[in-house]
Amino acid sequence: MVRNSRILGFVLGVIGLVTSAFGQNVTLSKAPNVIIIFADDMGYGDISALNPDSRVQTPNLDKMVKEGISFTNAHSSASVCTPSRYGLLTGRYAFRSKSAAYGIGGFDGQVIEAGRETLASLLKRSGYITAIVGKWHLGLEWQTKDGLPASLDQTTGYSNVDYSKIVKKGPNSLGFDYSFVHPASLDIPPYVFLRNGQVIDLDVVLTTSVYPSKKEDTRYAWDKKHTDSLAVYWEKGVWWRLGEMSKNFRMENCQTTLLKEGISFIETQTSKNPNHPFFLYLPLTGPHTPWMPSAKFKGKSGAGLYGDFVLEIDDIVARIKETLIKNQINENTLLIFASDNGAYWPLEEITLSGHNSNSGSRGQKGDVWDGGHRIPLIISWPGSIKGNVQYPHLLSLTDLFATLAELTEGQVLENQVLDSESFLQVLRGDFSKPHRTSMVHHSSGNLYAIRSGGWKYIEGLGSGGFTNPSRIKPEPGGPTGQLYRIDSDRLEKDNLFLNYPEKVAELGALLNKIRGEN
Repeated sequence: MVRNSRILGFVLGVIGLVTSAFGQNVTLSKAPNVIIIFADDMGYGDISALNPDSRVQTPNLDKMVKEGISFTNAHSSASVCTPSRYGLLTGRYAFRSKSAAYGIGGFDGQVIEAGRETLASLLKRSGYITAIVGKWHLGLEWQTKDGLPASLDQTTGYSNVDYSKIVKKGPNSLGFDYSFVHPASLDIPPYVFLRNGQVIDLDVVLTTSVYPSKKEDTRYAWDKKHTDSLAVYWEKGVWWRLGEMSKNFRMENCQTTLLKEGISFIETQTSKNPNHPFFLYLPLTGPHTPWMPSAKFKGKSGAGLYGDFVLEIDDIVARIKETLIKNQINENTLLIFASDNGAYWPLEEITLSGHNSNSGSRGQKGDVWDGGHRIPLIISWPGSIKGNVQYPHLLSLTDLFATLAELTEGQVLENQVLDSESFLQVLRGDFSKPHRTSMVHHSSGNLYAIRSGGWKYIEGLGSGGFTNPSRIKPEPGGPTGQLYRIDSDRLEKDNLFLNYPEKVAELGALLNKIRGEN
């Protein structure tokens, strides 16, 4: 857990001596810039350096692996978007907040509690200029035409939102100096960009006035179950829900727009505020559905539209790196690449494509099994750590909060960050011992698990998420939950629940203890 610093804010002179992964001492002249590139629904197995069998070649992420530290046992705190993002920005498990524990729509209110510390507010108090560019999906307090809470009419696609008015609550009320966001996932309305809480293009129409609901050659696939007759559905992975959209908004250009905006922020800060470090949170909208890569990447991956979309993500990493080098800030920028959860990649798609996006894990997005929450996590910092090393111990995305707090000597208010444990020792080159010993997992269907000491206990049967069956009713005399020796059974095949009742009781008690904290 985070320990309060003796110093409030950040000392902009020398932070001190940071030991590199190879034991060299590096003196830092000022605070490092921090950039988090956050992919949406991208699996560990999509990166070719982490998965030799990947059908997608990711040269730029592979280079980042060689230049930095790759975390081979990293997990998001939940297996779907909203709770995972809550955990990243607050350092807390999302089940501690009723509104953040599940996925939300584009018209739902803010799920991060008022007064809650976030990475942005922490770093802002430490002297950073803070920005978010990308997918928000943590709720906005829209102003409406009728004074009622924002809502969507599912039959017409229209909402009661007054898009001409600035949102009352959003990223800018949670520590971000600058925000350029899409409200939720790219298949959830409304499809608009907001700059500092104001919708940019106020000419709002329905998606179907720009995009046809289907094409002449449309064939339905396994994912059609997520749509209805009013949705746009062109082919597998290319679909989105009916709703309002800025007239100039284009699904296929979304990633390019975010990249340009992110680069603009970096260059502006470098030229106008060279003496202030910056924090850029860059949550992308891909490769989440709709799988609509820009024309440059179509047909280039060997793994269909999804693979092409991953190539675009890989290119974004390269473009950000190029910007850092061009502006001579690469050496002192802490660059973090991660995903919010595992890929939505069922067995049907593994069979069809020959590619396993969640390679090395069982299940997929939404599941309590590791495929739901095991993620790629790569960190580079050329001026301070040497690369091409792996950290094999357990890590949670919530741990980024404690790590950045310790690195910047930022003071965290008491009881604000309950579930975050610093791994600054790893960035300083100490790989000898794990920085945390246990972690709670939370599925989309409210099934909980805990891993500790090489074991993983799940307090029910089934995936708890998108893989069928989600829940299984126990048989008389049979197991009521799942227990795996996760250090040797990575695919969670051998349920040892009945073999080790004492371990079940021990882990169950630990899970209840952690859930009972507040």
